[in-house]
Amino acid sequence: MRTGAGRAPHSGFPRMNATPSRTSTTAVLSLVFGMVCWFALPFIGAVAAVICGHLARGEIRRAPPGTIEGDGMAIAGLVLGWVHLALFLLAFMAIMLFFGGLAFFAHWH
Repeated sequence: MRTGAGRAPHSGFPRMNATPSRTSTTAVLSLVFGMVCWFALPFIGAVAAVICGHLARGEIRRAPPGTIEGDGMAIAGLVLGWVHLALFLLAFMAIMLFFGGLAFFAHWH
């Protein structure tokens, strides 16, 4: 019985010439701010999530393939941030329309 014939031995350690990949710090920050903006920092956290997400995506795209990870975290932070900003804008517009309507009707009565 031949075991491992024709195959290189595998010791469980990474190969010496392989460069280790790292996770983008800005991608992690984007995801963290994207989650925090729903609980603690409503507007500021969403803006930070969007900015960090775009910076992380650019950093990951400019790096050689496979050296920086975290694209999924950056996208999740972007989605959370943009959705929060859109809902914030809709709520702001609804409040302004409501109070604008009150001011309009108060003027005529």
